Amino acid sequence: MSSKKAKYILRQTAQSMFRNKMMGMASIGSVTAVLIILGYIVLLVLNINNAAMVTKEEFDEIAVYVIEEATDQEIKQLGTDISKIDGVLTVVYQPKDIALEQEKVKWGDEAYLLEGLRKNPLPNTYIVQLKDVKYSDYVIQEIKKSGFVEDIRYYQDAVKSLVSISAMLKNIGTVIIGILILISIFIISNTIKITVVFRRKEIELMQYIGATNGYVRGPFIIEGIVLGIIGSLIATGIIALSYNYFTGYLTEFLLSGFSTYIVKFNIIFKDIAIIFVTIGVGIGTLGSLISLKKFLNA
Repeated sequence: MSSKKAKYILRQTAQSMFRNKMMGMASIGSVTAVLIILGYIVLLVLNINNAAMVTKEEFDEIAVYVIEEATDQEIKQLGTDISKIDGVLTVVYQPKDIALEQEKVKWGDEAYLLEGLRKNPLPNTYIVQLKDVKYSDYVIQEIKKSGFVEDIRYYQDAVKSLVSISAMLKNIGTVIIGILILISIFIISNTIKITVVFRRKEIELMQYIGATNGYVRGPFIIEGIVLGIIGSLIATGIIALSYNYFTGYLTEFLLSGFSTYIVKFNIIFKDIAIIFVTIGVGIGTLGSLISLKKFLNA
């Protein structure tokens, strides 16, 4: 493409966007809204998946609560039986007195509230470390066969729930994003249509004197792409600022112990930006082509 043609296309694009400022802003706003919602859904799914992975790594152990009536010999025998189960890596006995002391440490300044207990409410516990989470179902079923077990706590259900929620969000998000993308394409298409109608006579004259389809289409396609890019950049900025603020507030003031579960935005910023710009350009281009096909018989 010659520099003369490039200048013409850019000049016509700028003039068109200036003439249709309100529709242009509506187009940018629709693209921005789509990508913000998409961004939050993606970040939510990523964080849930990350939490599931961290949970699998940190909680690949089973807490086995011993019945209160069990004698020392029965408790010892239970530990021996558990250690023989296939898939068990280690078995550590945690007397309820030690468990209570650990709770006091966790409570920190409010540990004095536990001092007034007349009876230790915590059970004697075996902490069972698994060789791999794949053994969890089998090990739990084997442990349940013992008559000295009061209860078993394992975080497998939590992991499964997180994975299920993640899958559900993906499905719901796909539908919502699909609808919003169609709306954005419709708005951008109408924005381009207004420009085409406004310049109809000029376009017909250009075609009459032999202007190529590419020369005529150029300004409109560039306009759609520019609108899409602006919307994507605004969405990226809003997502970055809001996500960093929210996660910073969450980890600093509310759930400081959950920082390991949260995906850091700087790790995925580049990928998010590339995805957003790509989708923005795609929406803008598609919206332009749809309007041009109808009005210019392209």
